[in-house]
Amino acid sequence: MKIIEKGIMKKLLLVLLVLIVLSFTLYQKAANQRNAAAQYNLGMIYEKGQGVKQNYIKAAKLYQKAADQEHAGAQANLGFLYYYGQGVKQNYIKTAKLYQKASNQGNALAQYNLGIMYEKGQGVTQNYVKAAKFYQKAADQGDAAAQANLGFMYYKGQGVTQSYVKAAKFYQQAANQGDTSAQNKLGSMYVKGKGVQQSNVKAKELFRKACAGGSEWGCKAYAILNKR
Repeated sequence: MKIIEKGIMKKLLLVLLVLIVLSFTLYQKAANQRNAAAQYNLGMIYEKGQGVKQNYIKAAKLYQKAADQEHAGAQANLGFLYYYGQGVKQNYIKTAKLYQKASNQGNALAQYNLGIMYEKGQGVTQNYVKAAKFYQKAADQGDAAAQANLGFMYYKGQGVTQSYVKAAKFYQQAANQGDTSAQNKLGSMYVKGKGVQQSNVKAKELFRKACAGGSEWGCKAYAILNKR
């Protein structure tokens, strides 16, 4: 039985390898014909090193070609490379401009990342109001990280009118998607009864989920509540 299973696994791996090579060939052909989607996908293949040697420079060049054709995903990914200086010289200003272009097309990841840049003042003048607006746009599209960050801004009253109720609302949305940071923060709000009705039971459940998701802080908080 084990020999048969190994044989099946080898065949599956071979089929997967063939598909990767075929996909790469097709993307390369389409990319050479200025197909923006193909340039974007080929850029991701080089960025992640899937079936080819990882090459950030080639990834950046391909993203640039697609970005020049207004491909939102390519603009967002190229912005990411400029943010970390991968394959290109690190440049927050270029990052912000690329995120802005992708954001204008409704790209949630770019909206979230641009929110971070406005919150921290990276490549743009620090502006909590704009940060909150970009987080809101991404949050409306279901981006868990944006929901968590927006919750924090409502908790602190940064760029928005302070509201524990709204903070809890956005933390809950992110927590429902498994965001451990939001689970921990919402758990703390339940412990203190801020924006929600005080409940150690709900807090413990949130800390348990955060712990299961790999949060050391969640594990400690759960252990403390579990002793009460």
